[in-house]
Amino acid sequence: SIVERSVKYKVAGLEARRGYRIARAQGTHRAIPPLLAYRFSILLKSPAMPIETYTAQVESIENLTYDVRRLDLRLIEPKIIHFKPGQFVSFEMPDPKTGRLLTRSYSIASQPSQSGIITLLFNLVSGGPGSGFLFHLKEGEKTQFKGPAGHFYLREDPERELLFVASGTGIAPIRSMLLANTERSNPRLATLFWGLRSQRDLYDQEELAELTRRTPTLTAITTLSRPEPGWLGESGRVLRLIEERITSVKNLAVYLCGNSGMIADATSLLQGKGLCSIYREKYYDGEGDGG
Repeated sequence: SIVERSVKYKVAGLEARRGYRIARAQGTHRAIPPLLAYRFSILLKSPAMPIETYTAQVESIENLTYDVRRLDLRLIEPKIIHFKPGQFVSFEMPDPKTGRLLTRSYSIASQPSQSGIITLLFNLVSGGPGSGFLFHLKEGEKTQFKGPAGHFYLREDPERELLFVASGTGIAPIRSMLLANTERSNPRLATLFWGLRSQRDLYDQEELAELTRRTPTLTAITTLSRPEPGWLGESGRVLRLIEERITSVKNLAVYLCGNSGMIADATSLLQGKGLCSIYREKYYDGEGDGG
């Protein structure tokens, strides 16, 4: 059966506005809705993961591409966070235009075992209050966030093989899941299909290669929807990989994260192959990031 996990969070007095994408996940020049337009604001409490307010300090900043940044936050109080791989945290910041307080949510891209530091992965969005807020943080600066929350997380079902499909910075929560799976004493069989646009959008390829070397049960494939000359890897949308490489969905658990078009098309394609559990997280709409 299809399990829909894209929870739409209601925002009191605030309507999600169309604009540039903000990241996990998931282009600064493409006008599409904010990254977490359906995920920010009121957090949905998980019984096993109570929501708390955390104070943290910026441990490190790394620019991965021209518009993607990785941010490591070391927790100060509380000193550790317990979360499920795939969940998110939320930040509050003033709207630069109205001054009203806004909330933006970002998936944790690190694994739960790294409980004293969390990693965030996001895009720089021109005029975006969320990414603008995070991009202005400096090393050593303190900030606050709330969490963890969200129902898009890795299920404990060791009998099922895993299929992860991401477009753009939709890789963020899936990275957390991949890392958690590789730390298991018996990692589950897992396949990652990651869609990006072109070579200038590539990042974390060395990390994925190292993960596959350390974990024989993991297969990771990155495909570019608009590659420039010289690209020797896979080309086309992630949908092509699903169509060509997934022959059966029997005993498969699928995790999709990215734009709504990719998620809808991937869901339809997988349904045509049979019945399986599908967990989905929509980051943004519009053009696809290789979806």
